[in-house]
Amino acid sequence: MARLDALHKMQNTLLGRRSVLSKRLGGDLDGLSNSLTGGDAADAAFDNVGEELASQLAELEAKEMSQIDRALLRIKQGMYGICDGCECKIPVARLSALPYSTMCISCQRDSEKDGNWEADHEIANWEKVRDHGSDDKEVRLSDFEVDYSK
Repeated sequence: MARLDALHKMQNTLLGRRSVLSKRLGGDLDGLSNSLTGGDAADAAFDNVGEELASQLAELEAKEMSQIDRALLRIKQGMYGICDGCECKIPVARLSALPYSTMCISCQRDSEKDGNWEADHEIANWEKVRDHGSDDKEVRLSDFEVDYSK
């Protein structure tokens, strides 16, 4: 029961952090698009450096938001807190430190040491899934129609 309570708190933490990031990203993107340049070359260079830093920060925050969205999806699926590598429970202390963690510390270390670890453990990257031999050709609904008049 204590783990369930802790996981419920993690969900609230994730939702709160997602809200903060969403507001911040909206403001960062507005700030980047509304920046005014004026003055001399030094001012323009300073503005460019500031915009670059803001852009990099926005990119990191967008990645964090993506990880949070994935964690929230795992909660809905009932898979939150289960290691992608060994399928054991991820300790609550690790989830408290990194709420969107998908691996236990041992599997995380192994994956960082071995570049082929994820492939060896069949952790799927669903963004790259394709049918065998598929050339991503266009599929039409008419390809699936069946003539029942015969």
